[in-house]
Amino acid sequence: MSANVSAIEDVNFVFENSPVRVIAVRSSPKFELVGLEVGPFEEGNEYSIKFWIARQLEKGGVVRFAEEDMLDIARLLRIQWTERIQSVSQVSSLPETFYPKLRYLLAELKSSSRSSMERMREYERAGWLSQDILTCRLKKIISLASASESIDQLLRNLTVEERILYEDLRRIISEWKAKILQ
Repeated sequence: MSANVSAIEDVNFVFENSPVRVIAVRSSPKFELVGLEVGPFEEGNEYSIKFWIARQLEKGGVVRFAEEDMLDIARLLRIQWTERIQSVSQVSSLPETFYPKLRYLLAELKSSSRSSMERMREYERAGWLSQDILTCRLKKIISLASASESIDQLLRNLTVEERILYEDLRRIISEWKAKILQ
């Protein structure tokens, strides 16, 4: 396994274990989940719990994610619009958890698309928007990695996954330039 894949898996692990806000959709007593005590939950109250626990409780109908903590089609559309109107030399800031949340959104839409044509259309639109965002950001990262100087301000706007890619590309491009100019 490459260092790239391992580092991205580390980012996913950190995200899975990071706290997210949820709202109880029904009351539930305290219970044990994989050796951890969870709850109790009172309907309508907001709680902060680890993402992987929240996902399980959401499937069980106990909680729902707080909307502002998750991605949806409207947020994807705003991000895609922002990426499209910016020049290649501009990099907008994304939340550090953008890519894990994007994977979660796509997985949820794909799963629910099997039973609903509307959800299928949402899944297809989310896929298209995601691809466009990735393409725009990749162009910018490649441009940054190819530049002679490092632009620290722009690098701060990259997510962890994007910084990993940037560092790899910068190293490859530098080595290539050195070989060409020997």
